[in-house]
Amino acid sequence: MGAAGWSASRRAQEARRQERVLREQWQAARQRARRWEAASEGERRVAAQLLVLTERGWRLLVDRRWPGTRAANVDMLLIGPGGVFVIDVKNWRSEPEVSDGKLRAGGEPRDVHAEKLLAVTKAAEGAVAALGLSPVAVQPLMVFAGQRVDAELGRIRLLGEHAVGPALLSQSNRVRPASVRAIADHLERVFPEYEESAVTQVRPTQTQPQEPTSDGLFDIEGLRDAALDEALRAPIEQWMTFLHPDQIALVRRNWAGPARISGPAGTGKTVVGLHRAAYLAQRSTGRILYVTFANNLPRVQGTFLKTMSPAVADRFDFRSLHSWAQELLHARGVPVRLHGDKAETAFSLAWKHVGRDSVLAEVDPAPGYWREEIDHVIKGRGITSFAEYATVPRRRRRAGLRRAHREAVWALYEAYESLRVERGVHDFNDVLSLALAEVERGASSPRYAAVIVDEVQDLTLVGVRLLHALVGDAPNGLLLVGDGQQAVYPGGFRLSEAGIDIRGDRGQVLSINYRNSKAILDAALALVADDAFEDLDGVPTSGLRDVDLTYHEGHVVRVVKPTRPEHDQALLDALRSLPTSARPDVAVLCPSMRAIGHYQRLLTRSGLPVCLLEHYDGHRVDAIKLGSYRRAKGLEFKSVYLPQHDAGLTSASTERDTGLSETARERAELARSQLFVAMTRARDVLWLGSVRPEAAPNPAG
Repeated sequence: MGAAGWSASRRAQEARRQERVLREQWQAARQRARRWEAASEGERRVAAQLLVLTERGWRLLVDRRWPGTRAANVDMLLIGPGGVFVIDVKNWRSEPEVSDGKLRAGGEPRDVHAEKLLAVTKAAEGAVAALGLSPVAVQPLMVFAGQRVDAELGRIRLLGEHAVGPALLSQSNRVRPASVRAIADHLERVFPEYEESAVTQVRPTQTQPQEPTSDGLFDIEGLRDAALDEALRAPIEQWMTFLHPDQIALVRRNWAGPARISGPAGTGKTVVGLHRAAYLAQRSTGRILYVTFANNLPRVQGTFLKTMSPAVADRFDFRSLHSWAQELLHARGVPVRLHGDKAETAFSLAWKHVGRDSVLAEVDPAPGYWREEIDHVIKGRGITSFAEYATVPRRRRRAGLRRAHREAVWALYEAYESLRVERGVHDFNDVLSLALAEVERGASSPRYAAVIVDEVQDLTLVGVRLLHALVGDAPNGLLLVGDGQQAVYPGGFRLSEAGIDIRGDRGQVLSINYRNSKAILDAALALVADDAFEDLDGVPTSGLRDVDLTYHEGHVVRVVKPTRPEHDQALLDALRSLPTSARPDVAVLCPSMRAIGHYQRLLTRSGLPVCLLEHYDGHRVDAIKLGSYRRAKGLEFKSVYLPQHDAGLTSASTERDTGLSETARERAELARSQLFVAMTRARDVLWLGSVRPEAAPNPAG
């Protein structure tokens, strides 16, 4: 027999063996279920299906009291690797039907049953929130004895008796065994059994030694710590089901209008945003737009959410802002000719004829600074007249401009626009302005139940206005996630300038760092300690912010070499010393495309597999990630390597940037902000490489 035939034969034998095992487990489960005299026949048959899961580490609680009620009960609570499932068993003679969001059977409305199940599910969410378990991991199921059905009613899944077991076995693993036991013990106390009931909770079959379960009061803090330890050991792509209870409160919060979540690097803003997105999707029927500035991050976030909550993943649009806007314009028949090279040529000619010999050269002779002024201050704010530009605050722009300078900028802007239009091309700012005009036109605006914006500080004012226009001030409609200290583009704005009013508790600041060790965070904060910044609410904030730490075991490695070849060899030696299994959790980050090209060639020639961040989609890949500081935003890695990290920085002395022009100081501050973002992507190891010709031999290399 050939190798392929032999392999197929072995697989068939294994399948038959698994079938026999399942058949034996099913028979045993039927015998155990028959002893539950207090349960209905339908409940016993469904319980028999679920008892098979207890052979695989699940816990089943049957016929429990609903806390806070006198006589109401919960048919079943099932806790396992796939999460917590609140199960309502039905013995209906007629087949259930779902139509237009309504539940019917035999022609009669049955929505009251769905409402009760959702209410008890909410009680279960509240119970496990104290343990740090996200509400996304708590799911309501309605199981129909004697019926064949697989449908959805909002967040409720409707399953037939024989479909429930396979459906639950196919769930992604969210919870580790120790946490399954702890959560089940906690729910067993919160949802006590009826004193007169003969139905008891079912623990996993003891096929191997199990960790003892305490009979005393459960240590909630202990579970939180254990959950954090589990997350730290897991691959970085594995979804973290456990959140801090404060974060869970934000996920479940009911906001009366636009809301914002901010906080320093590492405080879990993106994690909360994604859990919030899944939570809202489970409780609505409309689509949800999850948008960010970078074009690689939506792919990663979409993968994470699909892993976390696959039932609602098809109702999301994960997009970069510009790609979404282009798609909107295409659907509306609005012609767009986005051509970066031709737009850049138009600006170069405008600078040559209007800007180079003007008073602008007194402030900064580099044309790039003035291109940024047009992109982020004029077009990024949607300014269309000099009168408006003459008085507008130039946020995050250090250089003071007199009226003559602003007149010269406006002349440069008008020359650029004339040349751009003459060539029949658009730039990225035009795409957003055209999309905003279309949405404000109103007639057939895309309808979203909610819009969630990640890394909002990197958007322009026009971009934020566009997203706000999609949902307005509807309750729970707009969530802005971001941190002004991590801005990696010039310019800025305040939310009030976008017509967004964040009132009271709709502005939440996270303060607990879950990612970085103390050594890594201290190194990153030292870089930006003197760089005060103004967040989107307009409040000046010190660069050295107070953060509570939960992790202390990581470390910083500094390597200084006299030449670039020696520096690069030290980097290769460090990467080669890692076990192969660690490579998927490693990133090499660079400040420029030129540096990325250099290190891609270096690593590839050395036999080290590389995955460019622009191609990374959130699935675990057996390769070292390589990309820019900007593309690393919103991501995290166990180990981060920053070759020649200080090459473009000025001296970090007390008199930082002394002697530099205002525009040079602005560029230096922005470079530090970008490096700060890169440094804070690291969780366990931060490797900082430097090339200094006068450097003495460095044993760390």
